[in-house]
Amino acid sequence: MQTGAYTFEASKTIFGMPYTGAVVQEVERLGAQRIFLVASRSLSRTTEAIQELRRALGARFVGLFDDSTVSAPRSAVIAGAALAREAQADAIVAIGGGSVMDSVKAMRLCLANQVTTVEGMDACRVSFEGGARRIPRLAAPTVPMLAVPTTLAGAESTTSAACFNAARGHKEEFAHPSLAAEMIILDPAITVRTPQDLWLSTGIRAVDHAVETICAVNHLPYSDALCLHALQLLGNALPRCKERPDDLEARLDAQVAAWMARSGVAGDINMGASHGIGHMLGSVAGVPHGHTSCVLLPLVLHWNKPVNVARQALVSEALGHPGEDAGQVLADFIAALGLPGTLRDVGITSHQQLETIATRSMYNKFVRENPRPIRSPQDVLEILELGW
Repeated sequence: MQTGAYTFEASKTIFGMPYTGAVVQEVERLGAQRIFLVASRSLSRTTEAIQELRRALGARFVGLFDDSTVSAPRSAVIAGAALAREAQADAIVAIGGGSVMDSVKAMRLCLANQVTTVEGMDACRVSFEGGARRIPRLAAPTVPMLAVPTTLAGAESTTSAACFNAARGHKEEFAHPSLAAEMIILDPAITVRTPQDLWLSTGIRAVDHAVETICAVNHLPYSDALCLHALQLLGNALPRCKERPDDLEARLDAQVAAWMARSGVAGDINMGASHGIGHMLGSVAGVPHGHTSCVLLPLVLHWNKPVNVARQALVSEALGHPGEDAGQVLADFIAALGLPGTLRDVGITSHQQLETIATRSMYNKFVRENPRPIRSPQDVLEILELGW
């Protein structure tokens, strides 16, 4: 008999409404009067998106931080938190991709726990002691977060954030049960400004969320239903987005699918090595999360096949290729979108990089949760060398 537990995500999700009106509606509902914006540099400085929201907020707007860069470095988190603190913000609106969302989640932890320096963030990070993951006891965030995602990465709805530690040269996890955004606004129109490669590759990140949830050792009927339907939507919507970048229906379908695909992460269902090793590709070689999923997901499916071939068959069927090898189905789907498929395609050029990635991966939560147990860096190397 199957047993399990699932935690429903606490976020409210609004979809299909213009982001400016939705943000103002939710700010008024919260009674917030001092709204601080955090946005990606490109969205803030090369489009009118942020100016449009500032005009809609009027006197409620109290400040903007737009220096949040790829991988959410600690320095950016501290700088953004300092500005939000100075502005006496009573709500933060995050507009952008996964790095912006992770930055704001970490900023909220810093605000709640009086962290004002890069070094001070050490007390907030998740650590491993004796092979066990240890989450420090921290004060819960008190400043609400409203998220307007412009990619399909899904970071806004998770209860952890990955931030780059320049001193150690890799990303670290920060976690709290209340860290996910309270409000998520899915507006397909604002995503038209997202670069096509970023939109499609984070779409594969959403595929990765769904696939690793379906294939998890602790999969559940509830998450299966959401993720299998998400795969069907993504399998249809992403090619339409590639063919017609201005197709708002296709973009909304992809956003809704990405929302559904996050059910596993939000419900604390185990992910796997595609996510886990992917974090290290980002830390070691600066590979964006979307591209890590493009390269690693087919490889991990191939390596895991001896232990979960029946679960992988569900993936192939959801993508319209019943009876075919899931890893190859995904590799072909990714290639048809014009996305990278090998480690060399994403800038991994030396075997030394592979060894560094393999060693650091052993400290990652998702690597430890992989359906086929990964017991040593050699196992990680075996996966990586499939795509070398």
